Amino acid sequence: MDAAAPVVTVRKTYKYKLQPTAEQEGTLAFVLRRCRELYNAGLQERRDAWQKRGVSITAASQSAQLPAIKDMRPEYREVHSQVLQDVLTRLDRAFQTFFRRVKAGETPGYPRFHGANRYNSFTYKQFGNGATLDNGLLVLSKIGRLAVRWSRPQDGTPKTATISWEADGWYACFSCEGVPIQPLPATGHETGIDLGLESFATLADGSQIANPRIFRVAERKLKRAQCRVSRRKKGSHRRRKAV
Repeated sequence: MDAAAPVVTVRKTYKYKLQPTAEQEGTLAFVLRRCRELYNAGLQERRDAWQKRGVSITAASQSAQLPAIKDMRPEYREVHSQVLQDVLTRLDRAFQTFFRRVKAGETPGYPRFHGANRYNSFTYKQFGNGATLDNGLLVLSKIGRLAVRWSRPQDGTPKTATISWEADGWYACFSCEGVPIQPLPATGHETGIDLGLESFATLADGSQIANPRIFRVAERKLKRAQCRVSRRKKGSHRRRKAV
């Protein structure tokens, strides 16, 4: 008897809409602002150290400064330590990408300072430390128990949790390890598929799958949204909401 085929697994991210209270939304926004502030401060420190002293600063040395930062800025005590560490790791990855492109002779793109509209997420890099699940609720350290809209089942073991702000609200993304691949059952038939412009695909038997034209639909929605922004008064709350 043949041995059973080994189960092939992958790492997969599951995204769910959060349903925070008004108070929790304020806390989430507070954490996001502190993370963006730390990212920009870390970038400023690295840039000044290199330009003025020719010194390269590492993520480890910046992380070692976090306790002192919390003493000088008590508001940072309200942000979980792993979230702050991940901010500096994210900054370090940006510099690693920059140096890799310089070495490869590509257009490098020096890491940029982030405005409020360019920094929209923070990460608990070890699920279970600061971010856990309890009876269907997402429990975030220093934030509280958040309701989640579980729109699909989640497989595998969560390793990280990223909280992101998008135009329509807050989301949680769980990066899960050990998610089994489930191939479709074999039918015993073969077919050919021709991708095209007029139709999405034409099968070997001549049947066609219509082109959903997702880009065109999104383009029309974006045009209407841009019109709404242009009608709002600059600097107003309604304009910020429309953006």
